[in-house]
Amino acid sequence: MNKTLMQKQIQWYPGHMFKSMREIRERLKIIDLVIILLDARLPFSSMNPEILKTVKMKPVLLLFNKSSLADPNRLSYHVQKYEEMGFTGLNIDAISRMNVNKIHRLAQDLLKDKLERAKAKGLKERPIRTIILGIPNVGKSTLINTLAQRKAARTANTPGITRAQQWIKLSSDFELLDTPGVLWPKFDDPKVAYHLAITGAIKDDIMPLDNVCHYALKFLKQYYPDRLLERYEIPHEMDDIGQMLHQIGVKRGALLKGGAIDELRVYQIILTDIRNKQLGGLTFDRT
Repeated sequence: MNKTLMQKQIQWYPGHMFKSMREIRERLKIIDLVIILLDARLPFSSMNPEILKTVKMKPVLLLFNKSSLADPNRLSYHVQKYEEMGFTGLNIDAISRMNVNKIHRLAQDLLKDKLERAKAKGLKERPIRTIILGIPNVGKSTLINTLAQRKAARTANTPGITRAQQWIKLSSDFELLDTPGVLWPKFDDPKVAYHLAITGAIKDDIMPLDNVCHYALKFLKQYYPDRLLERYEIPHEMDDIGQMLHQIGVKRGALLKGGAIDELRVYQIILTDIRNKQLGGLTFDRT
């Protein structure tokens, strides 16, 4: 990852994210269960390692959101990997509500022993306190609104909307603490930064669009060449990125006077098509 990219990356860890991590650590003392929301298209790249370290002493439920946008075969592989690490996971889609109704029951199951011990001691019953954590733009607010069956959290198609923590009552026995999306200050693997940028967890003006889209095309060429053929008529034997960009520009009418391609429009087309499933279900983490 070059120096300019590293500088931009550091600028993307603003003060409110540092503050949020400090507040999360403080709040965990009263939390029964941690819900970590992951992007099903990047099950490992969207896992904040700082969050994983912070919550290691609490029961954790992993929710793989946007699963309808992911490659189902690759997603199953990654879910199994997490299960081998001892985590309980569930594939969901907050927008279509797929499997969202199973979250409450899973939370109760994970806390069954704790709840039974409290009951045996004669302690007064209280709502389960959960906290939902995840990176920006992973769909936390949409999920919360779906669970609460009302507009309890602000939603938007760009990262960084939620800036403060807030308690939300989901039912008489289920309370959830919403938190801002947080990234971590340094990505050890440059691929993680690209995956986050491609899927919109990092704002589009943080990393150079040409680098991001070149990486995306190389990835698609390696793992999903048939999708490129179907969507843009890019033949399997075409390997040159410049030629692929030109082909997309021609196919989608992103041309300037004189026949040159409008590169910015082509980059926007690629990212929009990826994010809106125009290239089918994709999973970017491959190991």
